[in-house]
Amino acid sequence: MSVLSDHDVELFRAGAHARLYRGLGSHACESGTRFAVWAPRAAAVSVIGDFNGWQPAADPLTPREDGSGIWEATVAAAAPGTLYKYHIQGQHGGAVDRGDPWAFTWEQAPGTASRVWTLDYEWNDAEWMASRGRRQCLDCPLAIYQLHLESWRRVLEPHGNRPLTYREAAHALLDHLRETAFTHVQLMPVMEHSDAPLRSDTASNDTIGYFAPSSRYGSPQDCMYLVDLLHQHGYGVFLEWVPTRFPVVAQGLAEYDGSPLYEDPRFRWTYPESTVVMFDWSRPEVRSFLLSSALFWLEQYHADGLHIGGLGPALYRGQELGEEHFEGATEHGNRAIEFLCQLNETLYREFPDIHTLTRESSSGPMMSRPTFTGGVGFGLEWHTHWAGETRRYLANPPHDRKYHHAALTAGVAALGGHNFVLPLAHDPVAPGGGSLLGGMPGDDWQRRANLRLLFGYTYGHPGKKLVFMGGEIGQSRPWQRGGSLDWHLLEDPAHLGLRAWVRDLNRFYASQPAMYQCDFSRDGFQWVNYQDAAASVLSFIRYAEDPQDQLLVVCNFTPVVRRNYRVGVPRGGWWHEILNSDGETYGGSGQGNFGGVEAAPVATQGQYRSLLLTLPPLAVLFLRPA
Repeated sequence: MSVLSDHDVELFRAGAHARLYRGLGSHACESGTRFAVWAPRAAAVSVIGDFNGWQPAADPLTPREDGSGIWEATVAAAAPGTLYKYHIQGQHGGAVDRGDPWAFTWEQAPGTASRVWTLDYEWNDAEWMASRGRRQCLDCPLAIYQLHLESWRRVLEPHGNRPLTYREAAHALLDHLRETAFTHVQLMPVMEHSDAPLRSDTASNDTIGYFAPSSRYGSPQDCMYLVDLLHQHGYGVFLEWVPTRFPVVAQGLAEYDGSPLYEDPRFRWTYPESTVVMFDWSRPEVRSFLLSSALFWLEQYHADGLHIGGLGPALYRGQELGEEHFEGATEHGNRAIEFLCQLNETLYREFPDIHTLTRESSSGPMMSRPTFTGGVGFGLEWHTHWAGETRRYLANPPHDRKYHHAALTAGVAALGGHNFVLPLAHDPVAPGGGSLLGGMPGDDWQRRANLRLLFGYTYGHPGKKLVFMGGEIGQSRPWQRGGSLDWHLLEDPAHLGLRAWVRDLNRFYASQPAMYQCDFSRDGFQWVNYQDAAASVLSFIRYAEDPQDQLLVVCNFTPVVRRNYRVGVPRGGWWHEILNSDGETYGGSGQGNFGGVEAAPVATQGQYRSLLLTLPPLAVLFLRPA
């Protein structure tokens, strides 16, 4: 008997079903395992596996009579743990063996079969789930640590230089989060993926299993354990999810039933590493597939949000190349926007305490505005333009920075129109690229000082925070997928000091409402002086919802110690110097203001009071009124 009702099929065919994983795929039952797969153009479908000797004639599936293209059967011999594929015969001859798009786990690579599995797990994160809305709201501190599980930390020789399992990573990551004080982690895609190398245009794996964590690191329950453990200790987990493209591989979705089914064949790109195609968002069943995948990770794995990746080609590639190259490019982009609006509305309706994240849209609608205002409905968007401009500015030698001073001030212009995350992210440090520390000019001391300054400026600037793995320890070697971070750097006090700076920044950030409460409002930010290009100095004030709760941030982007530098402030009294990136603890020179400065009744820069400060070299100061 089918577990899919007529209403399920109706919603599936309307592109509005978000929980199809409960009916499609393989599901253990009292009489064996129920199989259901969508293959509307197939002439015949059977399930093959180690339970029937992989014989195509042993267990045929039957098509539903409603014309939905869904094939079903119950196989008594199939049990949890058994491997299987679908043997699909095309209408024009020929047959292919495909993995299950709805499988909960797969055979460990290099194997390509799906595996019957159950998702039974006893969660212990009820306290986190009940309080999640208060922990990651838009006026909460959000400091995200982004990592690639395979290359974050590895078990070295003589144990094969293998990546950590989910359970090993859970405990190692918990220790690291305690040491660095980030509030969330963002895992680059852990979904089952092909073995193709990371392409030059992306640092994400090519997904083949949209309902399965990669078996390379353990079972689905092991992946749940990772999320569960972090939740129990107060850390949120975001997952990266790519609903735009998939690879053309034998076990994947391409020409699934012998003809294009999930993909739009007009949008196909071949790289040296792999060939990818775009999902066909005009097809309702494909939209239901993707909606179900997104909701699956929130519901079954307790993810606290999804970073929706790979949207650039979907939204703009056709327009960039011209519609003469891709017929229907504009239509495809419009379909993408429609689907993303539907996706965000669905996810926030079901889980209003999560976040969806994506990149900013330079020429399209506002990504992090509600759909009813003309936006796309994401909760947060990466401010990649700000990140790129800031890193390019810091790549200049300090004596040239005065000519590029305007690059530092442009990011504030968008306040109030976007919910921005400031991403010191993986793209610039993708395979073949550089690193945060490696992009800094000067000798070793200046490079580390510049990196501390970058971190401090990022945390002072309005917007939530994201740091890609390795930045917090000052890794200068480019990221390598098959390697590990250079953890031995922490044997050097200078790199240990850099990690201590990131830790103290995160702790300070989470403890000061002025640093996060008004990230997306112009009321939370005020320039003091953004015009001192000659000295390459910036100063601004951050405000909490209570305007009496204030912080002064002053950045010196040159290696010159500036003494008796006057900065206007809105109130008198003593101003404590709370954080100074030039502290000796962090590897700095120890210049500063001996704990604070008394405001003088000298008006300047539009303020009635002012501080006479010593600005340390290549450093940022955080001051708070008593």
